[in-house]
Amino acid sequence: LADLPDRTAATRPEALRLEATRSRVEADLRLGRAAEVVPELRGLTADHPYDEALHVLLIRALGEAGRGADALAAYEEVRRALTEGLGTDPGPELRSLHAALLEQGDAPGQQGARPGSDGAPGFGAVPGHGSADPSRALRTGNIRPRLNSFVGREPEIGAIRSDVQRARLVTLTGPGGSGKTRLAEEAAAGLSQAWLVELAPLDRPEAVPGAVVSALGLRETALITHEMTTAQADPVALLVEYCAPRSQLLVLDNCEHVIGAAAELAETLLTRCPGLTILATSREPLGVPGELVRPVEPLLPGSARRLFMERASVVRPDAATALPDLAAVDEICRRLDGLPLAIELAAARLRLLTPRQIADRLDDRFRLLTSGSRTVLPRQQTLRAVVDWSWDLLDEQERTVLREVSVFAGGWDLAAAEAVCTGPAADLVGALVDKSLVVATPHD
Repeated sequence: LADLPDRTAATRPEALRLEATRSRVEADLRLGRAAEVVPELRGLTADHPYDEALHVLLIRALGEAGRGADALAAYEEVRRALTEGLGTDPGPELRSLHAALLEQGDAPGQQGARPGSDGAPGFGAVPGHGSADPSRALRTGNIRPRLNSFVGREPEIGAIRSDVQRARLVTLTGPGGSGKTRLAEEAAAGLSQAWLVELAPLDRPEAVPGAVVSALGLRETALITHEMTTAQADPVALLVEYCAPRSQLLVLDNCEHVIGAAAELAETLLTRCPGLTILATSREPLGVPGELVRPVEPLLPGSARRLFMERASVVRPDAATALPDLAAVDEICRRLDGLPLAIELAAARLRLLTPRQIADRLDDRFRLLTSGSRTVLPRQQTLRAVVDWSWDLLDEQERTVLREVSVFAGGWDLAAAEAVCTGPAADLVGALVDKSLVVATPHD
């Protein structure tokens, strides 16, 4: 088979054999043969150092054989191999197994290591370890809890969860800083099998499928064998094979700079994986058939004030009593168009300024609102960076018309835009509406 042009097909028999071996070892563990399979698993993990499913089986076998210290050492060995060899951390299944080992001390086998009379696994009952197919063990998603509160979007969460029940592709659109990512995370956090794929760090459209592979924890499967690199496997084929028999939610976050590749992958997966649903966030719709587009609106005045005061209480614990000027707070929120990121950046300025001083300085908001979190992407740390990100993604005609319509102090109609714009105003203003830089309110 080495002469075949399709190397994925050539290596598939070996991959199937390895999968069958995992299933057989899983059966041995269920029958209480942990000590017997340890030597075999040592050899298998040495041959396939990046196969997390095999390492899970080895650690389970050591734990059920009463060798807790060896099990912890085996975890540390695979953790180091993944970090040094692939630059990634162990997946959720390995981490949960490690946590169970730590909880049970140095002798996890004492707590139900052997199967009971009903054949149920003992130590292997850590979530996901009782799967009949260890290479496809149950995973519950990768949505991580946030460290601060979520304010002001409660009705939208319910609406989005309803949307993903009736449409297989839902896209949240809105300008930078409108809170699309946080809203998608909060909506997905209440759903089982939800996986967040962060596309913002990507600088090449062709990297989109690989980012989804990594987010799903399929890197070791994509390698197939440790001699094979990810580039030699087809990540799209791997995703289809994995997602086709499953019901799960993919959150494709920040699609705008790789919009074409994200749309192509979404359509491929949705047409070939009937149980898959995609929730995307983007400055503009993906343009895939069947897409349901939900614009993320600015925060309502009451919710905007709540957000400002909650973030203010972190900066100044005495905010509730020391900042009585709610009129200035409301002015800040109104002048910042109810954008959550801008409001949070303004609240961070309370270390130095009062709400009134902040409101009075908003004419120079790009110099003022520069105190974002150090742990977010650079384009989310300042208000100017947020606007620059959107500007950089425009073509020259779109930039020109955006400059031209900036002469209007408030809203305008299409006839006014056509009077001042040098290009095809209707088409270009429509493109800016699609990209969430102009808000359209159709009327007669």
